[in-house]
Amino acid sequence: MKSPTTDDEPLGARLRTMRSRLAEADRSTIGLGLASAVVAFLVVSPMFWIVWEASTVDPSRAYDLVVSSRTASVTLNSIVLMALVTAFSIGLGVPLAVLTTRTDLPYPRFWTVVAALPLVIPSYIGAIAFVGMFGPGGEVDTLFGATVPRLDGLPGAVFIVTLYTYPYVFLTTRAALLSMDHSLVDAARTLNAGSVETFRRVTLPQIRPGVAAGALLAALYAISDFGTPAFMGADVFTSTIYWQSRSFNVEYAALLALQLVAIVAVVLVIEAGIGRDEDASGGPGSGTTARLGNWKWPAMGFVSLLGAITLVVPVAIFSNWYLRSEGDPISSLEFQWTFAYNSVRLALLAALVACLFALPVAYFSARSNSVVSRVFERATYVGFAVPGVVIGLALVFLGTRTFPSLYRQGVWLLVFAYVVRFLPQAVGTVRSSVLQVDESTIEAARTLNAGRLETFRRVTLPLIAPGVVVGGILVFLTTMKELPVTLMLGPVGMDTLVIIIWDAQDALAYRYAAVPALLLIVISGLSMLVLLRQEGRGFS
Repeated sequence: MKSPTTDDEPLGARLRTMRSRLAEADRSTIGLGLASAVVAFLVVSPMFWIVWEASTVDPSRAYDLVVSSRTASVTLNSIVLMALVTAFSIGLGVPLAVLTTRTDLPYPRFWTVVAALPLVIPSYIGAIAFVGMFGPGGEVDTLFGATVPRLDGLPGAVFIVTLYTYPYVFLTTRAALLSMDHSLVDAARTLNAGSVETFRRVTLPQIRPGVAAGALLAALYAISDFGTPAFMGADVFTSTIYWQSRSFNVEYAALLALQLVAIVAVVLVIEAGIGRDEDASGGPGSGTTARLGNWKWPAMGFVSLLGAITLVVPVAIFSNWYLRSEGDPISSLEFQWTFAYNSVRLALLAALVACLFALPVAYFSARSNSVVSRVFERATYVGFAVPGVVIGLALVFLGTRTFPSLYRQGVWLLVFAYVVRFLPQAVGTVRSSVLQVDESTIEAARTLNAGRLETFRRVTLPLIAPGVVVGGILVFLTTMKELPVTLMLGPVGMDTLVIIIWDAQDALAYRYAAVPALLLIVISGLSMLVLLRQEGRGFS
């Protein structure tokens, strides 16, 4: 018979081990929570500077600025730009989504790719190409004079931004159409409902969340876009904030920034209430496809025309500018690989820091269902929703008021701005990877007396590494294209691809923008490939 002592000792050891693990788990959770809180605070902190700067304005002066005719004009132009771009994007995106999913259009996968291709080009690249060719003083204007309609101002901005944002509506609507229950559509058709009535009463309610999601992306892009309105000469919030800050009218810039953030918040609230009660996930099915007959030729021609205007024309224009060498040379704008090196260096630093910031937030959010973890995760999305020009202005205030040695004297304030803007891309991919890790695998490592840190390093980190890498690549690629933040916070003397593009456009020396623009088009194409690979599938 075993003595009580020998029986008690293993039990006591097991209890001590359990208490030790619980204490370690508590410490780990607290540590992750604190790290997530720090990251969330850092990401949200730029907004505090905007609020602080605006609060220092004399109330009477602030009132005069807010109700001035200039502010009213900027507000109206911005809302008109956002509303028209959203409406036109829906008008293009929804029919194209239906055309490539619910009709017998030949080669639907090919036309899907063509319709999505405008996402490959940043809108400001398209704006430079079209302004250089068709704008006031452009090459077409020089050849034909005033007989050619001018492409500038607010109408020009609406046209260009729509061309490069409608794919958001197209892709989200297409995804909703592919996942909806098509048996309801077939049932409606058996009741002799026409195609239009069936779409209005059956299909549209089911795909409304998808349309709303794409419309939200288009609206946020339109209201926050800086390059296109600036190049087009449209007087909207983003361009006005930038020029006011450049002219040291920081009070007015801060007040405009707050108004812009308020409009973005209203858009988010409106979108949150659209289509949330609908469910289109009844299960995908083949359903009945509409026959186009002879209309398939105009349909294919229309999609081809969109692809030609949005991709072929800008590439052809930039290639033409590159091959020509007219005018006096401008040595400061001549392409140097140093520009590409600077862009790559900044983007790599931003990607590295973003992944480091994303790890605790994503891990804490994935492993905890608490309200606190969700709040911290959502806080990291603030920079993605707030326009880049606002983030840039906030960090200009931070740099000039608190850290003058960092403002335009080194890369770290600029890198921080990139992280604030694009951290959600890393958080989203890392969190998805953490959710896919089987808890039993981690527990197996713990039974071998491996500590939580060692388990994370040797088991969890290798498993989530692909998600971390994809997040880093997405941050890298989007950082390379970021315009307003780079202009406002870029170190003195460090030229990048986007800065050279801006300077070439400002000097009306468009041929010097050719090589940097073509490189950014390639980079944008790579970002689309990464996104498709992240989804784990091509176009269906």
